[in-house]
Order: sequence, then C-alpha cells, then structure tokens
Amino acid sequence: MRLADLTTLGVGGPAERLVTATTADELVEAVLAAEADGEPWLVLGGGSNVLVADAGFDGTVVRVATRGIERLPDAVGSPRPVRLRVQAGEPWDSVVAHTVEQGWAGMEALSGIPGSTGAAPIQNIGAYGQEVAESLVAVEVLDLDTGERRSIPAPALELGYRTSVIKQGWRAVVLSVDLALEHDPAGLSRPVAYAQLAEALGVAVGDRAPLAGVRAATLRLRASKGMVLDADDPQSRSAGSFFTNPIVRESFARTLPADAPRWPQQPELSPVAVPLGEEPAAPPPVTEGTVKLSAAWLIEHAGIARGFALPGSGASVSSKHTLALTNASGRATAAEVAELARYIQTRVLSAYGVLLHPEPVLVGLSL
Repeated sequence: MRLADLTTLGVGGPAERLVTATTADELVEAVLAAEADGEPWLVLGGGSNVLVADAGFDGTVVRVATRGIERLPDAVGSPRPVRLRVQAGEPWDSVVAHTVEQGWAGMEALSGIPGSTGAAPIQNIGAYGQEVAESLVAVEVLDLDTGERRSIPAPALELGYRTSVIKQGWRAVVLSVDLALEHDPAGLSRPVAYAQLAEALGVAVGDRAPLAGVRAATLRLRASKGMVLDADDPQSRSAGSFFTNPIVRESFARTLPADAPRWPQQPELSPVAVPLGEEPAAPPPVTEGTVKLSAAWLIEHAGIARGFALPGSGASVSSKHTLALTNASGRATAAEVAELARYIQTRVLSAYGVLLHPEPVLVGLSL
C-alpha cells in the first residue's frame, strides 16, 4: 500500500510490508517481531505529522489501529479527579469530543488536532493555550531497550515545547495514555488562555466558557486556517504546522525588528532542599532567558506569502496559514514538499539568522 493513502499530506511511496495492530497485544507483538527481524520498521498512527519519501519505506510499517476510552477510578481530592485511559490508536479529536460531551474540562482547546492519541505525548501537542502535558498523568509504553511494557509517569517524559524524551531518541512505543480532567458541574472550560480564542468566544483571557462553545470556536478557528481535515478543503491536505516556533536567547531576540512577535519563556526552577539549622546556599547565577518567536511572522517577512509555490511544483504554502505546506494541488511529491521547506528555511535564515526546524517526522528524506 502507498503510504500516501495513510498520511494527511497524501505523499509517500509504498511500504515493503504493512501490519495493522488492533489491540495493544498485537501492537507489541508486531513491533517486537519487526525488531527481531533486524530490518527497518516504522510505527504509523494517524499519519498527520509525517513526511514520507517518494521511494516509500523499505521495511515494516506497523499501523496503530487500537481503540478504547476507559474511565478509571476518580482521583478523590485532586483538582482534576476524572481519570481516563485511552488506547494509542484512538483518533485524538474523538477523545476530545468525548470529554466535552461528558462535561470534562482540560482538553477542549485541543479540538480538531488530527492524528492519534499515542502521538500526543510524543509531540506534546498544543494549541490555543493548552498542551497535552497539562492533562497527562502517565503513558504505557513498550520499552525497546528491555522489550517490556512499562507505565511511565508524565514527568519522566520531560515534556517540553513539541518534544519529549521519546521524540528525542528514547526507543519506546506508546500503547496507551492516562489523562486527568476536571468535572465542572456548570459545564465550563478551563480558563481560556489564548487571546484569539477568547476574542472568538467574547470573553476575557482567563475567563471560563461553556465547554461546547470552546470546542466549536476552536474548530472554527482551525478550519479558517485549513487546520481541520476536510475532504472538501484542499488546503487541509497538509501535515499541520510544518515548522516549530523558534526559541532563542533574549539577546538574539533583541536584534530582530521591534514588531517581531515574541513571548518570554519562564525558566523552570529546580527545588532546593535545605537541612534544618543550615543556611541556604547562594542562589545560582542568573542565566540569560529565552524567547519564543513566531515562525509564521519570520516566514511572511522573509518574503514568503500564503499560496507561494516554487515554479512547476505541486507543493505550496497554504493560502490560509503560512506555517502549513500543502498538497492542495493533489499532485505534489515528497521531494517537492521538502524542496519548498528547504527554500523557506534558506530565506528565513538569510533574512533573520534563524534556522527553522521541521515539526513533522521525516521518513527517508531530510532538509
């Protein structure tokens, strides 16, 4: 089967071998068998955050099609008492829709994100002021270093901006995800943390709103940017945001134009234990802070407009959102998508000295 048919970008050649796992046991068995064969293997969920080479994949592709949302015993006394266990292959937006229908708050602003649940903690998906890290309790993984199934608490995943220890190289396959959510009797959301979403809802940042309203507003905002999969919208034929927002030193950010959007990042301070009767040690020296920049602003101000395409290429920048590279033409190749991404990287690097990093997983090619 062509991997183009299993990815939201609609590009990519055939897999040498395709195995579909519908239970966690089948997923473990398929991955361990592929590992034992000593040949390349790839785990594929919703195919929404991947760019596969035109030559395809010379090995085994394990497609995760596990399903199930189980309510666990409540965590009494916790501000987020509702506990769910979700199988890795469950479509993410189906999970969010379920939580909103049940009146459980914590993931409503993550509505419309394509892909499967197992990918959510690997990428630490986020949008409109929420991240999965806020709701994640633990994941069950197949640890490829030991060949065993393990439950890993969320802090051990070292979740950061679109990253985790799994994305950084720990060889593990997510089997299920445990989540913690609020249950507001009035059916209200978590405090709305993103200005654009608050404006769409007609509330102030920090206010709560009806869960169903937050979900509906989020879906409308995402659809306006081509970020909700829609067979009738060619602009949604993408891998979502192709580049992450760069995080740079404060001193570097000051060299950029004054109107370049920037968001200071708060450093995480480690707790310090001081034995009774002893004086605390001198605080560590203050290190330079970091600032998150807008990749979309950098791209647009480097001269790349929405809808831009290289001559003769089937790949283009979305006409709705600068960060999405699309196969709106229906004839793009993976090589053309990668060529367009490299061109954008070069323009931004030349204009601002910032190297943009791709967000999708690249299979069989590089930028």
